[in-house]
Amino acid sequence: MKNLFVDSLQNVLLRDLSKLESELLLYPDEASLWKVDKAIKNPAGNLCLHLCGNLQHYFGAVLGKSDYVRNRDNEFAAKNVSRENLIKEIASAKKAVSDTLPTLTEQQLQANYPEDVLGKPTTTLFFLVHLSAHLNYHLGQVNYHRRLVA
Repeated sequence: MKNLFVDSLQNVLLRDLSKLESELLLYPDEASLWKVDKAIKNPAGNLCLHLCGNLQHYFGAVLGKSDYVRNRDNEFAAKNVSRENLIKEIASAKKAVSDTLPTLTEQQLQANYPEDVLGKPTTTLFFLVHLSAHLNYHLGQVNYHRRLVA
């Protein structure tokens, strides 16, 4: 039997990753993806790398046992990554979500997430909801950034 929660979560994550790609394509040029100004320290390019690294790690590597190795520091340090490569990262994040979510059992969802990521044990179900909210939070920042710099 299909898990309605898993199906719904996958649809939301894939929708929001598609929206992230759409946002990147709305920037007038690649340079504007990397603009910082005053209090804006994380431009869209870095937020995209962060979101994709986050999902590829927590879905792909931890739950899906993929060979992805995260470099979180680089997600914020990298500059001037091409829009094409950012979109490839989004595709990889979508794959990590699509390959992993449908394989999770009810027992796995109710068990503690395999890594201590929030400072205390949390169920996998709770952490997956957290990851979706995290994606949406930063997606809003990308949208705001685009409207400020474009």
